[in-house]
Amino acid sequence: MPAKNPRGGSGPDQPWNLKDIEKLIDLLTERQIEEFEMEKDGLRVHIRRGAPAGSRAPAPAHSPATPPSPAASPPATSASAPGGLAEPAAAAVAAEAAPSEPTEALHIIKSPIVGTFYSGPNPSAPPFVNVGDVIEAGRVLCIIEAMKLMNEIESEAAGEIVRVFVENGQPVEYGQPLFAVKPSPSK
Repeated sequence: MPAKNPRGGSGPDQPWNLKDIEKLIDLLTERQIEEFEMEKDGLRVHIRRGAPAGSRAPAPAHSPATPPSPAASPPATSASAPGGLAEPAAAAVAAEAAPSEPTEALHIIKSPIVGTFYSGPNPSAPPFVNVGDVIEAGRVLCIIEAMKLMNEIESEAAGEIVRVFVENGQPVEYGQPLFAVKPSPSK
């Protein structure tokens, strides 16, 4: 009988958790592995790195797509239940930033976890924020559901929301851009 991992996480008989997947992403990035796919015990993980989404060939329907972003292309991952396929992330954006907007001046808020993006507290409620809203640091911007837990994502910077990269109900990946914020001028 294989030994259990005393630190928790994935041993031979233990299920994968979010930390294990994050460690896998870090390892693949460190070793510059461009693509990795694995299926074990009903969990499918597919990670692809490389050129930004706009410069590569269209992805197959079962493969996640990463929306174009002013930041570097984050690793794309997907996890799906047995018999199900991961839905592609929407490349469409809720709003476009002004063309004259210098991308260096924008603060990009990225997803800290893999999960499902929700723009409001419930399906019938308005979104937490919209393009054009002026926000303070610490304001709740969205909810990401991960492993049946609702995680409130807060703004790290004060400023104006100039772009929303993800649509309500869409899957998001670790490190995927969620919002672009034009920082408020220092007082």
